[in-house]
Amino acid sequence: MRQIPSAARLLSVAALPLALTACSFSTPNAAPKAAAPAAGSSAAAAAPAADPDKGLLTGKQLKAALAPVSFFPAGFTADPEDARDTGERYQLPATAEVPTPDCTKLGGTSWTEITGITGVSFAQNAYVNKNSSEEFAQEIDVYRGTTATTVLDALGKISKACPSYTDGDTHAKVTVTEKPLAGVGDGAWTITQTSTAWQGGTTLVAARVGTSVVTVLVSSSTDTGLPGGTKLTKQLVASLTGKA
Repeated sequence: MRQIPSAARLLSVAALPLALTACSFSTPNAAPKAAAPAAGSSAAAAAPAADPDKGLLTGKQLKAALAPVSFFPAGFTADPEDARDTGERYQLPATAEVPTPDCTKLGGTSWTEITGITGVSFAQNAYVNKNSSEEFAQEIDVYRGTTATTVLDALGKISKACPSYTDGDTHAKVTVTEKPLAGVGDGAWTITQTSTAWQGGTTLVAARVGTSVVTVLVSSSTDTGLPGGTKLTKQLVASLTGKA
């Protein structure tokens, strides 16, 4: 009998507990204090350095914006191992070169890792049906400046770099198709994955809302996951509109 892909563990935040230290984060909405310059010095007139994270949503705020348990169908329960967020502090952003994307990361809930770009805050969790192995995973990442646009543009090109990949569980070929999702946030893409070895399919959806990027993964045994993925994305976009 065909099977849908098993629920994957989070990839991009596996080392998060080790990274959550004061030296790795800046305090939200507060610029670093500088020593008072000597009277009459030119530095006395210099403006304080701007806080690059000022006004950006924290992990705590993003966690509150995630869809609540009441949103998900009966039979789905939260997986505590998949719940992560950056709390009230920000992490240092990073950009890694990804000359050859690891397409197998599309099978994991934190599939945005394929871009090699890390934001300053995030929150995510997942709901799983243990009887069917179906899954709803949701994540919101926040970036400085216009980086969220760069991330969404990169996600919109995934199918060109990864038209297919080999599923690690079934060792079968997974076909990847992508198209824009009109009228959702400040731009959105749907990425559908299918395989002859699966019953149903998996859909990934990415949408930008200001400085935030919403990403979801929905695996279904009865369809491609597109209906559920679109509905969850619209829920998250609505919760961020006017805040991100």
